[in-house]
Amino acid sequence: MEISWYGHSCFRLTERGMATVVMDPYDSASVGHDPLKLKADIVTVSHNKPGHNHLGAVKGFEHAITGPGEYEIGGVFITGVQTNGFSKKNSDEPRNTLYLIDYNGINVLHLGGMDRVPSQSEVEDLGPINILLAPVGGGSSLNAAKAAEVVALLEPNIVIPMHYATPGSLIKLDSLSKFIKEMGLAEISPIPSLKVTSINALPDETQVVVLEQQHS
Repeated sequence: MEISWYGHSCFRLTERGMATVVMDPYDSASVGHDPLKLKADIVTVSHNKPGHNHLGAVKGFEHAITGPGEYEIGGVFITGVQTNGFSKKNSDEPRNTLYLIDYNGINVLHLGGMDRVPSQSEVEDLGPINILLAPVGGGSSLNAAKAAEVVALLEPNIVIPMHYATPGSLIKLDSLSKFIKEMGLAEISPIPSLKVTSINALPDETQVVVLEQQHS
């Protein structure tokens, strides 16, 4: 399995012989960066904002998943779980769906626009998380401190930060370095993409992996 990051909260999962998944494609006019030109079989949308729901940036998909539910498509199992947007106290809170994707036996969790630390019972319902795609730059999503709390709760093998300040971005977010400090780490060298051959190849202790922004 290969995971590539295209900036903001947009990732692509690929594996020979399996459906390709693109998560949270953005509208470059709203977010900045070059326009996306991606191909996929499945697109997931965490919430209804132009930084996360621009289906026009993806060609060839047969399935667009935009909310909670359980889906099985092309050998890929996807569970959408609503996290924000159902509190009576805060009825205008934007709705968010996180997606747990069982991709060739490896559980990848994309938190979308999650803006609060989940409860212990919500975490237990998700089961084991191998790779966590987590917003870390604040704005309408988790900031560095909250993101570090979520990582400690979920205990993934690998966490890949997303939704932070990058060159060319039009959205005001915190830098990645804040999250790296919260995790008690020194600077991390980015890699072009994450390739995982099997679940046994994953580290036992949580490891932060920073991806270079790809251009489609």
